[in-house]
Amino acid sequence: MTMRPSRKELPELLVDEKLITERQLQMGFLSEKDITEVIGKQMGVNFVDLDETDLDPELVRSIPEHLAQRYKVIPVGQHDNKLTLAMVDPLNVVAIDDIRLITGFDIAPVISTEESIVRTLNRQFGSTDLVEVQEQVKDLSAVDSAADMDIIEAEEELSPDRLEAMVNEAPIVRIVNLIIQQAINDKASDIHVEPEPKNVKVRYRIDGVLHDVMQPPKHIQAPMISRIKIMANMDIAERRVPQDGKIHLRHDNKEYDLRVNSLPTVNGEKICMRILDKSSVMLGLNKLGFYPEIQGQLEDIVSRPYGMILVTGPTGSGKSTTLYACLHKLNTGLTNICTVEDPVEYQIQGINQVMVHEKAGLHFATALRAFLRQDPDVIMVGEVRDGETARIAVESALTGHLVLSTLHTNDAPSAITRLIDMGIEPFLCSSAICGVLAQRLARVICPNCKEPYTPPAESVKRLGLTSLTEGEIVFYRGTGCDHCKQTGYKGRVGIYELMMMTDKVRSLTLQKASSTEIRSAAIGESMKTLQEDGLRKVLDGVTSIEECLRVVSVEGVEEPS
Repeated sequence: MTMRPSRKELPELLVDEKLITERQLQMGFLSEKDITEVIGKQMGVNFVDLDETDLDPELVRSIPEHLAQRYKVIPVGQHDNKLTLAMVDPLNVVAIDDIRLITGFDIAPVISTEESIVRTLNRQFGSTDLVEVQEQVKDLSAVDSAADMDIIEAEEELSPDRLEAMVNEAPIVRIVNLIIQQAINDKASDIHVEPEPKNVKVRYRIDGVLHDVMQPPKHIQAPMISRIKIMANMDIAERRVPQDGKIHLRHDNKEYDLRVNSLPTVNGEKICMRILDKSSVMLGLNKLGFYPEIQGQLEDIVSRPYGMILVTGPTGSGKSTTLYACLHKLNTGLTNICTVEDPVEYQIQGINQVMVHEKAGLHFATALRAFLRQDPDVIMVGEVRDGETARIAVESALTGHLVLSTLHTNDAPSAITRLIDMGIEPFLCSSAICGVLAQRLARVICPNCKEPYTPPAESVKRLGLTSLTEGEIVFYRGTGCDHCKQTGYKGRVGIYELMMMTDKVRSLTLQKASSTEIRSAAIGESMKTLQEDGLRKVLDGVTSIEECLRVVSVEGVEEPS
């Protein structure tokens, strides 16, 4: 009797195909392109990279847009009576039969990533292309410059009725919708609409960096901003004070919330829209870029029945995402989880979430006191901002509750000295805190245009990398392609520093030691610093040395030429 060879798991196949290293596999860093390519080999179909393929627009449009969008397919070639069709699921016989009937061709399926198919369809059919926005702007450009000046000067006197009539005109509605849709397609985290003296600037924040998108003429500033305010249920007649609002929308069968804020400036109201993808928060810790040893330590302290876990870093460093990932792990249905946030960005089923309301007297400290009478197992505090909140949070951690919160410090050891500065006694800090996680977000090198290079030996020596690896050092960088919009980066990954509360760190905390002394002790007990974690990701080809130096302060290190 012959034994059938065992079927390899996908991660093993990725390593065998040399699409990912063992270390990257351990870290859980898998690109969609690599996974799709291996899945295609397992199915026996070819993989097509749409970003590297020249497409015939007429051939693409031979399939009706609604069918192409529904089945997520796109024709990539046609020879004789056979149509080569890029598909997310090449085994979808219903899609193949429908398209065979419509086109009259036999179908040869190939596989491609869902992201590249959706992006290519949007570009080919022009459903969300910003070129369309430019065309809409041209339709509104009939107003001459003198009339523009009249509108600008009279902007403050425009009545709410007049503004509402202007914003309900089809071109303005279309422009605003397309700006929002394109931002979602580009995976932007924020949209900025910034008035300038002679025009309006629209910018997207993509992977943590702002990109200029377009500059509409000044005369559509008032109706465009008012349209956004109406969508967000804000007062269009009030332009002298900041306002907050929220837009809920559905795009490509996914739900999004836009947190909108208006800010009066000398050139008019500036609008910032934070895009919140409800599906992006339901990530496990293994999807955030932790190395196995750090993830194991974090999961250990998150699983404890009581204590305090702090996540530190600047604004926009992914602290909330990490906390939500921890809550996702704890949300088993067997615990009572309460959170207080400002604001509640993502609503999670099974968790009791409270939003701070300053005017009504609902502060972080007020909510925390109420939580203690709600029989909680886990408490999440959006941010420790003052001594009172810190004191109640620490006391909660000491009385049998697991407390998760964020704090604005540059590194993990500084969190302890920050709490002491807030008035928390050192003995309370040493008893309550289980661990402190500091983090940053670095852009990931685009897998499409990624290339290796050998840095100068002098630069490697300055970076102190000779002790971290053996043999020749190889760095990676992105050359820029359509897939990453010529930036060389696609997506972001976390860089982490986890300080465990060991006996030595507790002893120094009781002595009110400086953050420098605590840091030295933690490093002596195997803590990996932000710098070390970042450089390790550079050596693994996850990010570039330039990006690592941009987000992590490395003392005595110069950027290599």
